[in-house]
Amino acid sequence: MKSIPSVSLKMQTFAEDEMRQRAQAFFDLMKQRHSTRDFADKPVPLDVIMRCLETAGRAPSGANQQPWHFVVVTDPDIKHKIRLAAEEEERAFYAGRASEEWLEALAPLGTDADKSFIDRAGCLIVIFAQSYGLAEDGSRVKHYYVQESVGIATGFLITALHNAGLACLTHTPSPMGFLAEILQRPKNERAYINLVVGYPAENAQVPKHALDKKEIAEFATIL
Repeated sequence: MKSIPSVSLKMQTFAEDEMRQRAQAFFDLMKQRHSTRDFADKPVPLDVIMRCLETAGRAPSGANQQPWHFVVVTDPDIKHKIRLAAEEEERAFYAGRASEEWLEALAPLGTDADKSFIDRAGCLIVIFAQSYGLAEDGSRVKHYYVQESVGIATGFLITALHNAGLACLTHTPSPMGFLAEILQRPKNERAYINLVVGYPAENAQVPKHALDKKEIAEFATIL
């Protein structure tokens, strides 16, 4: 194996009984995580958001290129611009852009073109995927496994936010080009997800259909 500069792995390990306890406790925490569109009109602590973003930044990525950028939006005017642009795309989506099959799949969730939750939620975290990097001289640097890397980082972020006691919603209007335009992002970045983040409203609701999760035997195989 080729010798490369390296450092020692610093990772805490546990006895098997404690492993089981920790795994169960984390599962119990995460099974309470559900997407909601009912947010309280309440600011979120920015230092908590930044710490969660630092957690996302620890995600593995292809060739460790970390091909992501996160834009945190708390400004009400910018959030409203995003809402208006999103609703324009969503109206076109529900009025004919989406196939009947797609609309049928969404029906049990009760989604529609109304995105008023964008205004109410404490902040938006718009996640951008960098299709390529830029060297100091302006030349392009090829990125590898961009979709996979950004997807993993997004999972880290959602988990960190839930652990901190914040609700979130993965909002993916199609197309999402308006996000890069409004937020003035460079050409090498493409909007991946608009993550709506905040405190859940006191009477926050979750569609019953969203509670229907597959049993482990349906999605895992042991060989």
